[in-house]
Amino acid sequence: MRIDVNSFLGPFPFRRIESTTPEQLLAAMDRTGISEAWAAWLPAVLWRDPMEGNALLYQMASERIRPVPAIHPGLPGWESDLADAVSRQVPAVRCDPLYYGLAPTGREVVRLAAACGAAQAPLLLSVKLEDLRQRHPLDTAGDLPAAAVRQLIRSDSALRLIITQADRGFIEEVHFGSTPDEASRIWWDISWIWGPPEDHLATLLRTVGPERFLFGTGQPLRLPETSVARLDLLDLAPRVRSLIESDNARALAPVKPA
Repeated sequence: MRIDVNSFLGPFPFRRIESTTPEQLLAAMDRTGISEAWAAWLPAVLWRDPMEGNALLYQMASERIRPVPAIHPGLPGWESDLADAVSRQVPAVRCDPLYYGLAPTGREVVRLAAACGAAQAPLLLSVKLEDLRQRHPLDTAGDLPAAAVRQLIRSDSALRLIITQADRGFIEEVHFGSTPDEASRIWWDISWIWGPPEDHLATLLRTVGPERFLFGTGQPLRLPETSVARLDLLDLAPRVRSLIESDNARALAPVKPA
């Protein structure tokens, strides 16, 4: 089994991308051997109220596509949106504070972190959506700082974070600057970590540990084949590969009986 914890549905305002519909996402999953995708509604990142996209996302959900709804803690009613998401047994909820115009460690985001901890809902944050060199001039949101991740994980002892699209330097700064308990509540997807011929992913698996990593692609903003190739090019023990591809994700957000 292969679970992609970092995928999107819907168009992107800054450039044309493929695989924006559920059917196209499923086709890409079949092409790359992905059994399940955790998908966010990409256009809502730039909507005035990103949570308005959650209803569309829920309609597109299926047995293989699990929704990751957006929560904007700076808008009224976000608590009910979070409660609704939890009742639907979503694998995680997503917040993009820098696109929402919020400080990533400001009062609103800290309140969301505490609410996610209390609800036992993993909170997903992306370091970036696109590389700085690719961004449209109007895409002015900055990258999530590593210090913000450290501060958030310290803000609530029950919080669990999924951080996507982080590179080796970012991961090492957070992991080795955190206590063992804090580090044990952060998971990283592999979509932005260099594989062979660089040794970044191999090094992180050795120093941070495979229990902290999740398979993620960033599709359709990125090619899903790239994440598969990162693993194919490493000489991984079957247990280690299974942890990354599905076991860690399944333990973090199990599918519960209806």
